[in-house]
Amino acid sequence: QLQAEGLSLTVSMNLSVRDLLGTHLGDMLDEQLQASQADPAMIEFEITESAVMTDPAHTVEALNRIADAGFRLAIDDFGTGYSSFAYLKKLPVHTLKIDKSFVIGMAQDDNDTAIVRTSIELAHSLNLKIVAEGVEEAATLERLQELGCDAVQGFYICRALPAAELM
Repeated sequence: QLQAEGLSLTVSMNLSVRDLLGTHLGDMLDEQLQASQADPAMIEFEITESAVMTDPAHTVEALNRIADAGFRLAIDDFGTGYSSFAYLKKLPVHTLKIDKSFVIGMAQDDNDTAIVRTSIELAHSLNLKIVAEGVEEAATLERLQELGCDAVQGFYICRALPAAELM
């Protein structure tokens, strides 16, 4: 529907550990893509670090299939799970999403700012897009822009909307 309306927005959806470890995820995505005629490049699946680390070999295989189908992939809540740089470089991800706990704390805690800055630099060094979650104030947005963050999400930008209001 977004495509039909001429809106070029990426729709993000979470994938659970159960989704990733299941045997029918690829087939289900193929079926849904055929039925909807959506552009897979406009759909981004978000996975948590802990989901990847549950069964890394199987997860990497599943994510490669999803990426090969043209979907985008993001690591959600980056920095809160069991980060493994060894797997980060193997995953076919396009985006890292900095957890809101670090973003919200930037105004009061220099350590949170350091974590956000380092996450941005890491993502850019790996040619990944970086998204900061939990932006609730103009000052936070301005600081993220100064640090070179690619995109933000949070209540300062917009609260969740029903589809009709989004259009």
